[in-house]
Amino acid sequence: MKTSPARCERRSNADWMGSLCPALTSMPLKHLAVPGSHDSFSFWVDEKAPVGPDQKAVVKHLAAVFRFMAKKVMKKWSMTQNLTFKEQLEGGIRYFDLRVSSKPGEPGHEVYFIHGLFGHKVRDGLNDINNFLNAHRKEVVFLDFNHHYAMDEGHHRYLISMLKEVFGQKLCNICVVEEITLDYLWAQKNQVLVFYHHPSAEGCAQMWPGNKIPAPWANTTDVSKLIQFLETTQGERAKYGSFHVTQAILTPHVKTIVTGLIRGLRNYLVERNLPTILTWVESQKPGKDGVNIITSDFVELVDFANTVINLNNLLLTDRKVR
Repeated sequence: MKTSPARCERRSNADWMGSLCPALTSMPLKHLAVPGSHDSFSFWVDEKAPVGPDQKAVVKHLAAVFRFMAKKVMKKWSMTQNLTFKEQLEGGIRYFDLRVSSKPGEPGHEVYFIHGLFGHKVRDGLNDINNFLNAHRKEVVFLDFNHHYAMDEGHHRYLISMLKEVFGQKLCNICVVEEITLDYLWAQKNQVLVFYHHPSAEGCAQMWPGNKIPAPWANTTDVSKLIQFLETTQGERAKYGSFHVTQAILTPHVKTIVTGLIRGLRNYLVERNLPTILTWVESQKPGKDGVNIITSDFVELVDFANTVINLNNLLLTDRKVR
């Protein structure tokens, strides 16, 4: 019987990019191995707020009928991370999977993180990330805004303006992906690549289109099917000429949630499968035909970030052999 992984003692990887050797900082960033988190903001959700517009009508109905009890259960299945943005950054996470929404009926254009339930205001999260980057000038982050809910053009303008206001010169303009190296970013004093999966960002030089960072999704609860899917999609990535996200995550279906209703995502699905997923990650290589960004749920439960970062040593080995 598989045992649950113990909570991994968190090491500081606050400056891991800045500590890489010149042979790696001169390589295209799309060839490096970069640890990321899935539903990065879900370390806190608001049980008192309405159910988010990302949920189906039946879920909203059940939440209205059972109220607080239903949201308690939703919280257990909505939270995919325990660490705050600051803690994730200090642990080495450099890619953030971001889903955002307005609160229907709320005046103004405020935008919140969301995954079933509403999280913090986006501005608060961005400020936390920016504060870290101010203290660690050679670290670079990917911010992937891939889902937008209940947002009209006014909300999008507000969010894009917010991104420019918070990060300023740190934002990297759209250019040829192959030209993006850490050396290039440092020379430009850029630390943030924003990917914005919505037509509202078209024409904005600092908002990279979503097709520059594909993230194929296995949508399975079966770890064997997940690994097969990851290997298949990884083999196809070279033709896109983009960054690439390997989503090393399992996704609960309705039957999964019903069966493990009280235990929640972490206890029922994630913990028992993380060791197998991590073993697969350990066997990977970065580079042109290898992994780039790899994401996980509950990144602190196993030695995930260090495992991904250490894959970059294989690029040095390859150079020595040649």
